[in-house]
Amino acid sequence: MYTIKDTIKNQGFNKLKVEKVVKTNALEILSITLEKDAIFPEHTSPTDAQLIVLEGDIDFHIQGRTFQIGAQKHFSFPKEIAHWVKANANSKFLIIR
Repeated sequence: MYTIKDTIKNQGFNKLKVEKVVKTNALEILSITLEKDAIFPEHTSPTDAQLIVLEGDIDFHIQGRTFQIGAQKHFSFPKEIAHWVKANANSKFLIIR
């Protein structure tokens, strides 16, 4: 019934890696790691989303704008808008949607 997992802690840096941490009818949490200079290619989110950078530093590109987001920062973005991400350092972040 109760579980503690090390999925986020143990997720290594190897280009782009996406792990589904939680998936319910109400929400989904993805743990993403991006190795320095790696790119998460352009895509969209099916729902409004929250991004929380746990460590590292990323550039989030959306609608012709770039947002630099560092460790322990939070960023919100809307559904169905194309975006992509580049890692300026080995980075780990969560997507909650």
